[in-house]
Amino acid sequence: MSKKNQHVVPHHSGWAVKGAGNSRASSIHGTQREAIAVARETAIRQRSEMLIHGENGRIRERNTYGDDPFPPKG
Repeated sequence: MSKKNQHVVPHHSGWAVKGAGNSRASSIHGTQREAIAVARETAIRQRSEMLIHGENGRIRERNTYGDDPFPPKG
């Protein structure tokens, strides 16, 4: 299984989950909340990162579910 970051992006039918570098959506959902839940499950399973985009397409949040090579101190 490849370790692809999961992106939650706006879609004409609602919100889509896309693996990094994929041209097609892995899944399409009616709400951003549903898309985030699916992307989170996939990112946890693949030990990758989830990036949530806002309606304008810009990244508004990111979460890492894999091994973070540079953990914060303190």
